[in-house]
Amino acid sequence: MAKRIINNYAEFEALLGEVIGVSDYVQITQEQIDKFADATMDHQWIHTDPERAAKESPFGSTIAHGYLSLSMLTYLWYNVVDVRNVKMIVNYGIESLRFQSPVKVNDRIRATVSLNDIKNLRGIARVQVKIVVDIEGEKKPAYDALVNFLYHFE
Repeated sequence: MAKRIINNYAEFEALLGEVIGVSDYVQITQEQIDKFADATMDHQWIHTDPERAAKESPFGSTIAHGYLSLSMLTYLWYNVVDVRNVKMIVNYGIESLRFQSPVKVNDRIRATVSLNDIKNLRGIARVQVKIVVDIEGEKKPAYDALVNFLYHFE
């Protein structure tokens, strides 16, 4: 899918209440899970021990850390949009986050993004997007969140 190009505040504002786009799928591998475990020092077996997880986990395999799947938000967001004419972009926060389904090793996830709110804060755009991350072939999404970014347009 082609990225949505957004050049300024007015073009963002025109998308209020609409689906901005859907990202491509990205696969979550055991290598990614292991590297995330190393980076966060969270080596719980349900993430890092495929043999034990196959035997003892209710999921039948290892699963990605919830925060690993959450950390994919920026990648998925920028797979959907190309925001131009900005001096700086700041991750401003998450209003709500709800994990709904585990992401198993080798699952493919994607995001559906809609513009939930936009405010002009003295020349800085506070953009709030609703992001629903689904897992290919699953009924329930991995998670949904209201995510805030600050765009400092030129």
